[in-house]
Amino acid sequence: MRRAVALRLSTALVTTAATVATGLFLTTPHASAASGGATGYATQNGGTTGGAGGKTVRATTGTAIHAALCGRASSSTPIVIEVEGTINHANTAKVSGTSCNTAAGVIELKQISNVTILGVGSGAVFDQLGIHLREARNIVIRNVTVRNVKKSGSPTSNGGDAIGMESNVRNVWVDHVSLEASGGESEGYDGLFDMKNNTQYVTLSYSTLRNSGRGGLVGSSETDVSNGFITYHHNLYENIDSRAPLLRGGTAHMFNNHYTRLNDSGINSRAGARAKVENNYFQDSKDVLGTFYTTTVGHWQVGGNIFDRVTWSKPGSDYKPAGPDPRSTTTIGIPYAYQLDGAACVPATVSRTAGANKGLQVSNGC
Repeated sequence: MRRAVALRLSTALVTTAATVATGLFLTTPHASAASGGATGYATQNGGTTGGAGGKTVRATTGTAIHAALCGRASSSTPIVIEVEGTINHANTAKVSGTSCNTAAGVIELKQISNVTILGVGSGAVFDQLGIHLREARNIVIRNVTVRNVKKSGSPTSNGGDAIGMESNVRNVWVDHVSLEASGGESEGYDGLFDMKNNTQYVTLSYSTLRNSGRGGLVGSSETDVSNGFITYHHNLYENIDSRAPLLRGGTAHMFNNHYTRLNDSGINSRAGARAKVENNYFQDSKDVLGTFYTTTVGHWQVGGNIFDRVTWSKPGSDYKPAGPDPRSTTTIGIPYAYQLDGAACVPATVSRTAGANKGLQVSNGC
């Protein structure tokens, strides 16, 4: 049995300066102190540490987040940005500087590296405002809620993605976040967690993805296959129509996730993608694994999963469910150490640990 890792937020904050107009507060470097390190593929390619070792600032507006990025000595100077309160369009403006490239109406992490965004205190909510990573490296996002980001209607942000990554992004750890929408594309929403155009070495852990038409994708088209090395573990996917996730090319590792109410399809491995799917709990869902809506098939290795009230469609030329008796079609080696919980424990463990404002708790095994 695995011992629980104690994860907590430091409350010892010493304010040295404040810019009330932007909601930015500078604190001493030791005050960042969210313990615990990255997991999964984010540990590879040199690892993912975010802004560890850098200055810590407190931000209560989106403008303050941008100001913190722009106030660094360079675009790679480490920084931890502790966020509290509601971040929205009204308080998120563009800030200019030589160490940043920001925009209004979105949290823009563009052409930068070595940054941690950490929700603290009473919580951080990005309301109708997405987080966008482009040409970024070594980014950590933890303990925040991102909700109701739209690509159509009003207001719009980040192409409708709660968290979106594109164009040569490397080493990102997203942990204990809550990603939510209030419908699908017809209601103006897009994906909750999207990666495209050469995004690699990413981990999504202990997070919740709810009430969306699209959970997320890896690769924007059948030819965008330069993405990969993604880990998804101890996450809850609930009331998602499809893309849990959609994989186009690359390698992904899904373990100890709880999938419930996947309404149309789940893990969609296509265009040569390879998915290792182990010790997950699938419940009250349809076609939770396979190649869907394309003739360019993907592959999977399965083991230890529980399929609880899962239904499977008949296969067709562009629709190839892995069930009703899922079998492995490839073998995938995982380069990092990890410990599996038994699939039967997953719903209770994920309920206790996944999402923002859970104290950054992790599994202590079964």
